[in-house]
Amino acid sequence: MEETYLLNHPGVKKKILAGGTGPLPHFPPGTKLVFHFQTLLDDFERTVIDDSRLAGRPAEIFVGKMFKMEVWETLLTSMRIGEVAEFWCDAVHTGLYPIVSKGMRLIAQGKDPLQGQRHMCGMGNLFHYHSTGFPELDELMRTPQSLIFIMELLQVGDPLSYHRESWMMEKDEKLQTVPSLHMGGNTLVKQRQFREAASKYKEAVLLLKTVQSREMPGDVDYINLGRMIVPLELNYCQCMLELEEYYEVIEKTTELLEKHKDCVKGYYKRAKAHAAVWNEKEARKDFNMVAHLDVTLSSLVCRELKALSERMKEKYWEEKEKYWNMLENKSEEEKREGDNEEEKEEIENGEEDDLESVSTKTKDDQKGSEESPVRCAEVQKEEHGENKVTPTEGKCVKEEAGTLINLNTSSNKTEEKDWQQMLRLVMLLQDEGSFLINEKHFEDASVKFKEAIEYVDLLQYKQGDKCGDDWESLEKVRLPLTLNLSQCMLELKQYQQVVEINDKLLKKHKGNFKAVYQRARAHAALCNEAEAQRDFDMVEKLDPKFKPFVRQELKKLGERIRTLHASQNKTYWDTTQEKWGPGGSKARKTKFAQKTTVEAKKKTEESKIQEKESSEKCPSAETEGVDEAQNSPDVKAEQSNKRQSVGA
Repeated sequence: MEETYLLNHPGVKKKILAGGTGPLPHFPPGTKLVFHFQTLLDDFERTVIDDSRLAGRPAEIFVGKMFKMEVWETLLTSMRIGEVAEFWCDAVHTGLYPIVSKGMRLIAQGKDPLQGQRHMCGMGNLFHYHSTGFPELDELMRTPQSLIFIMELLQVGDPLSYHRESWMMEKDEKLQTVPSLHMGGNTLVKQRQFREAASKYKEAVLLLKTVQSREMPGDVDYINLGRMIVPLELNYCQCMLELEEYYEVIEKTTELLEKHKDCVKGYYKRAKAHAAVWNEKEARKDFNMVAHLDVTLSSLVCRELKALSERMKEKYWEEKEKYWNMLENKSEEEKREGDNEEEKEEIENGEEDDLESVSTKTKDDQKGSEESPVRCAEVQKEEHGENKVTPTEGKCVKEEAGTLINLNTSSNKTEEKDWQQMLRLVMLLQDEGSFLINEKHFEDASVKFKEAIEYVDLLQYKQGDKCGDDWESLEKVRLPLTLNLSQCMLELKQYQQVVEINDKLLKKHKGNFKAVYQRARAHAALCNEAEAQRDFDMVEKLDPKFKPFVRQELKKLGERIRTLHASQNKTYWDTTQEKWGPGGSKARKTKFAQKTTVEAKKKTEESKIQEKESSEKCPSAETEGVDEAQNSPDVKAEQSNKRQSVGA
């Protein structure tokens, strides 16, 4: 058949190779065209570049949807169904063919045609990568030329005969499709097909977001579309929760809550997702926000928080067993390596000692008889000298003996552990004890704190230098451990131990608020009224804001003392006699105060008398000379002689 030129399209020639059937079809926008094509170079050999039949599936385009090769729509809309035609196209129409061919080849290979590309306009990606990846297409890019297309139109599909994707729809079509997708997702959820339902909800959300992107932010239509998106997003998140894809839920709900901060369901679903991935702090925060926004859900929130605490407890014990076994296995391996090294050293040292002992044995035998008496005398002197201990040294010896006893008892636990492992164990035991305190297991917590304090004692004993920075840092580590142990003893009602612990603590850390307060409570529980009153006064001085709590504790102390007196059948008169009677505690204090005041008065009077005497003893120099002359023994003798002579 002869070549013909297409009207209104210069640079295109058509040659029909095989006629089609029926009249020329109608091609409204959105019509689906299915066809095979073959691309040839316009040279003597008519080299084939592409052939869709080799890919195993025909090509498809949609009329009016801005296909990159615009000329192909023109070519196909000039054909009948079943027609085979050859089209010669000028280089003006084939400039973008290498990019289209590259995408079709990647699709035929099962790859994403946009993989590895950056978002650029026009042909920017080609200039960025300098190549399409196919030599023949690169040649066409360098030298654009006319091409020959042999096409066979297989099928013409009505716009409503296939499932249309979102990019094919207009605005009204998208808004009409959303309710059907919403209902389809709901039915799939009832059938527990969460994956398919999630895809429905996601598609509906994408349709609404594409429509919303063309509206002005803050406009009425923009706000209404945002409200339509919220339930679809929540349904999608619920499906993801059921599918245990928790991080997807956290991401989507966070995006939703940035725009809608009062969405209760969004906070609840995000809290559930955080709880599932062990984000306890974030989960509690979101659950509390749910209870704050909707008071009617407070009971549900309480149940969820209780379940969360139980799950965190189980996870804690699982991790504890796991990592504790890892530490033990590591210490056992180090122990074995150390034992092997010690055995090797002993074997080497034993061989050297055997060689040296043969040469030194005779010398030792000769010197032994000469040095033995001298050594015995020295040993006896040392023994006598060691037995003499001064009183001040005796206290130090007792304290050192006490620490040595504690260290010996803890040596079995701390055997073959270096200081780094001990510090890790101290931190681990402290965390375990704090967790047990929160769970109200005070006895187990006290055991953990005691063990941690033993490790600190051993580390300080190894350190030796009491003025060093390491010693001070270990004291800082010991302080919270001791306070927590004291708190456990308080809860276990072992008040005497609390008093002893805090007495020792306050010797090193004077004025520590918590230690004083715990000791005051222990004294109050033991009905030591004077000591409790003293410590509570100290608490008020250290922190005046704590005064109402001190008043409550003093009221409790008064009630305890009254119940104690009632159990002892003591009347008010008896108690006053004990306090203010001749042998009472208050009377002793008043007598002591009176004695001190009397003694003070006496001292002041004596000092005044001494001042007067000193002032009288300081006259002029002449009077002092006369008095001295009169009081001298020579003058007195002369006066007596004169009197005797006069008398004679």
